[in-house]
Amino acid sequence: MFPASVFHLDNGLTFIHQEIATTPVVVADVWVRAGATLEPEPWFGMAHFLEHMIFKGTETLPPGVFDYNIENRGGVSHAATSYDYAHYCLTTAAPDLEETLPHLGELLLNAAIREDEFLRERDVVLEEIRSYHDDPDWIGFQALIQSVYQRHPYGRSVLGTERELMQQSPEAMRCFHRAHYQPENMTVVIVGGISQHSALDLVNRTFADFAEPSDCPKSENVSEPIIEGIHRQELYLPRLEQARLLMAWHAPGVDQLRTAYGLDLLSVLMAEGRSSRLVRDLREERQLVQGICSNCSLQRDSSLFTITAWLEPEHLEQVEFLIRAHLEDLQNSEISQQELARTRRLLCNDYAFSTETPNQLTGLYGYYNTIAQAELAVTYPAKILSFDTQELQKLAKQYLSPQNYAVTILKPC
Repeated sequence: MFPASVFHLDNGLTFIHQEIATTPVVVADVWVRAGATLEPEPWFGMAHFLEHMIFKGTETLPPGVFDYNIENRGGVSHAATSYDYAHYCLTTAAPDLEETLPHLGELLLNAAIREDEFLRERDVVLEEIRSYHDDPDWIGFQALIQSVYQRHPYGRSVLGTERELMQQSPEAMRCFHRAHYQPENMTVVIVGGISQHSALDLVNRTFADFAEPSDCPKSENVSEPIIEGIHRQELYLPRLEQARLLMAWHAPGVDQLRTAYGLDLLSVLMAEGRSSRLVRDLREERQLVQGICSNCSLQRDSSLFTITAWLEPEHLEQVEFLIRAHLEDLQNSEISQQELARTRRLLCNDYAFSTETPNQLTGLYGYYNTIAQAELAVTYPAKILSFDTQELQKLAKQYLSPQNYAVTILKPC
């Protein structure tokens, strides 16, 4: 049973509330379906840049006032942008929410996006982009997803590029903001020491006066690519001390949520913990890698399954061959009940540990409601426990082909 209450307000906004009377803290999360997938060309990077500009004030709230009021009360705020969403989070003592949430709502609904602030903040974002280009893991991952997704928005950087940001204008950003920061695209989640009546009244007052939506250019509708054969690329980076091997397969999005959950199990089976197949063989026994991990990232349109290894360059070819051999074995040899029990236990424990605090719960509910629906957030453990070895083996055959995948290799110059 879903432990929170879900309200669909008259203006189209979704509000989710869960009272935890034993905590003096309240977390308010605002999730907006205004991520990088909605950016039309050439506005790539706009969603993330707008996240920065949201905090630069409105006609009635000068820049810095929101941050000062939060910090002066001992609260914390942060924001993030991904492909499927922009996310704004406020953590404060329960009595202070009445004063602080309206300021966040004012920023989100009425961002001024002044030209002088736009130019100053653009330099900040450009420096952020340059700093990431010094990170070999970021460079490798960006190259990998571009190879996997090609022209789909998931294949480009959320940050955009320096060239793209230099072409943007305050007018274009105001258009993007008014088009997507609308109530039907917003989920407000409040969890902590506040009653349902008080929270609902506050949200109704805070998120009431939205601007008229603008007629913004639409993003291009690009179909999900298919990986046929092996998409291979090698990058040589200066100051790289250790080679990287990154392999990827794309998988269904939220329209096939059970498949994504099954791939979660396969990810843990392959490379989480010393007794997982790849860690035990490649790191513990053969000592061919310093580290190896696997991950299945759930996304709205298309999820991503990855295997990443850190190793010496002379072992790259052998390790890739052995990973492919493990995938063949996964598809052709029965998964043991012991392995299945272990993977189920790890994922269910991880879920339990990730739902202990108001911050974790607001993130969980908001994320699921943005890409699917909030109630699905609490079905995860039951779904994980419902998989058997035959279904997992079938998913491995369907989605983790040793003959069709993308691989990016990073080598020292």
